[in-house]
Amino acid sequence: MKTLALCLLLACCAAQADTIYKYVDANGNVTYTNVPLRGAQPIKLNPLSSYPSRKNGSAPAKPAASGGYPNVDAGTQKQRDGGRKKILEQELANEAKALDAAKQALTEGKAVRLGNEARNYQKYLDRVQKLQDEVTDREKNVDALKRELGMQ
Repeated sequence: MKTLALCLLLACCAAQADTIYKYVDANGNVTYTNVPLRGAQPIKLNPLSSYPSRKNGSAPAKPAASGGYPNVDAGTQKQRDGGRKKILEQELANEAKALDAAKQALTEGKAVRLGNEARNYQKYLDRVQKLQDEVTDREKNVDALKRELGMQ
């Protein structure tokens, strides 16, 4: 919580003033403020726009015309799309296996009443409903992955 307050304070102060003050009281509590207190140390902040956006010491990246996002060449994008498609296909295969297992568990669960369910039919219904919910969730996941892959 203190970190969040500090970040908000720094952001507000940076937007309005270049100087904030750090004050440490007798108990060791640290307070940041834009009001100079007796014994407070000034902290000079640079405006946010003065920080260069450099990666690995290279020149600043040029923002693209659309929304400031950098452009990616077609080959790189195609490679990324291919990797993404492989991941989604693997997830679809895994989810299809899980769906089959959930359907089988539902079928087996409906066929058998456990010992504590002999007198209490609601327990049986609750257990079967959980199995049905699992099947429904798996079906939704398979449908979502198929839509993502453009199969529907």
